[in-house]
Amino acid sequence: MINQTKPKRRKNTISGFSIDIPFVLTLVCLLVIGLMMVYSTDLDASLRMGEDPGYVFQRQVLWVALGLAVMIFLTFFDYHNFQLLVIPIAIVVIVLLVAVLVRNEVQFNSSRALFSGSVQPGELAKVAVILYLSVWLSKRNHEQLSDIRSGLISLLIILASVAALILFQTDISASITILVLGIMMFFLGGGSWKHIALLGGIGAAVGLLAVRFYTTGRVRIAEYLQGLQDPTLGSFHIRRSFESVIKGGFFGVGLGNANTKFTGLPVPHTDSIFAVLAEETGLIGAFILIALYIILIWRGYKIAQKAPDRLGSLMAFGLTGWIVIEALLNIVVIVGLFPFAGNTLPFISAGGSSMVTNLAAVGIILNIARQGEGLKIQERSQTSATVDLRRRDWRRSVSGADRYRSTR
Repeated sequence: MINQTKPKRRKNTISGFSIDIPFVLTLVCLLVIGLMMVYSTDLDASLRMGEDPGYVFQRQVLWVALGLAVMIFLTFFDYHNFQLLVIPIAIVVIVLLVAVLVRNEVQFNSSRALFSGSVQPGELAKVAVILYLSVWLSKRNHEQLSDIRSGLISLLIILASVAALILFQTDISASITILVLGIMMFFLGGGSWKHIALLGGIGAAVGLLAVRFYTTGRVRIAEYLQGLQDPTLGSFHIRRSFESVIKGGFFGVGLGNANTKFTGLPVPHTDSIFAVLAEETGLIGAFILIALYIILIWRGYKIAQKAPDRLGSLMAFGLTGWIVIEALLNIVVIVGLFPFAGNTLPFISAGGSSMVTNLAAVGIILNIARQGEGLKIQERSQTSATVDLRRRDWRRSVSGADRYRSTR
């Protein structure tokens, strides 16, 4: 007699479509919160641009729609194809970064964008660096990464070329983010601890030099140090942000009822949107938002662990880490724990380049999740072993790639 019992459906599978439900639900919550906050800040932002009320919100809806279309496409676009595409993508990014310098469209004391501020190649550069390093690291074993010429120097050339072009735009925070991403990817790929420490030292030195030679950096560091001693002596931006958070209290003043966004809070619809959220929803709303980012990195970590191969693990770890780093920087700046950096809040702040690139990253992560669903433990990636090795036994320097290979 034939067994008619239906196979059990995996809890993360819907009608045969593999999907990480917690990850997607978290993304939906972030997008909804983001649209609500952009709508709340729309009136002031639109009028400051000389546009009719609703302009900023309508543009954000279009950017979200475009980002979701890109995300859906990349969810079904095999991430292994990026092995052939990373070089053309890198060339395009470098050309765009050079075009920004040539065009020199200055806004907020920096030149970061093309086409009236609507396209910022620096955002695309962050994703491109993660994809390029994922492919680059996935093709190198422990011996190659330990060799200073094929490992550290090659990595420095990759990072320095991109970071320098962004630094010339006077976008210090984005340059530092590129270097941090490089260190993070080199760590996850199984790089030597000595080289990681050296790379971190070089990054710190570059940051200090940038602050020393750029007036904007010196001013922000000085204001930050003054703010640590006395919050009333901090920058105007941070003082107004503190005012928003204090007004919000525990429960907030209610959606749409914040008034700091009308009385001088700089760019409330982009960099300062967390301050508006804290004022309108209080500490409860702020903690809920932070919890959503924590869930996002948790699920991204799980997806990376289940990735079919080393390349997929590196991409999932790198892209998830980048999104959370951006969120962390934005939040700690608003509460005065870090010098002002100008990072947007992923999925929340208004802005097309940030929204589309963030959702593109999500699409790649979901593609990795689809291909990794149901994978057996012994088929998991080498990178998963590398990260697990670093977490459980930090004294060893043997990469996960070699350990994985020795067991076969």
